[in-house]
Amino acid sequence: MQEETPGFRAETCRRGPGYAWKRAFELGLLDLLLGLWIRRSFSKAGVIMVTPGWPLPEVINSGGQIEVSNCRFFPGVRIECWKGAVLKIGKGTYLNRGTEIVASKAVSIGSDCKIARDVMIMDTDQHPIDQGDIKMNPVVIEDRVWLGSRVIVLKGVHIGHDSVVGAGAIVTKSVPPYSVVVGPAARVIKQLQPEEDQQQAHSAVEHL
Repeated sequence: MQEETPGFRAETCRRGPGYAWKRAFELGLLDLLLGLWIRRSFSKAGVIMVTPGWPLPEVINSGGQIEVSNCRFFPGVRIECWKGAVLKIGKGTYLNRGTEIVASKAVSIGSDCKIARDVMIMDTDQHPIDQGDIKMNPVVIEDRVWLGSRVIVLKGVHIGHDSVVGAGAIVTKSVPPYSVVVGPAARVIKQLQPEEDQQQAHSAVEHL
């Protein structure tokens, strides 16, 4: 049975129905209605917003557990959760156009992450090699990670918080917190200080 994370509902009960309508129009009524439609496939969900456009996000839940907090999805997003798998997406994260996530075992994406266009995140090869078993290894993306366009995150990767991964990188190895990662081989070029924000990191990537 689907559960709902606290926040919007609690605030609505406290302030009354007028607040709910005001917030709905602020957030975008159509965005919220599309979010209500997509959240049917989630096991636990907060306020889901979907930016109008075609194709609409697609969620294929084959018997897994999908938990999504207050997030925004853009058109073309595709989520696939296999039987027994767990997929979690934290509060404030958005999935931009064409993002695809495949969870065969476990994929965890933290809060306030920026997932750009056409990013692919998968914790499995999706097919066996040399008659062996399908390899599955959980993926963890911590809070406030920025993945540039067409980044590919493969099985077993753990990306530390406050990291930036430049466009087109193929991430096959774990990344420590506060890292700036670029290139097809996902090479770490800089370690950020805790006080540095992602805008500075993005600027460093642009000036390579």
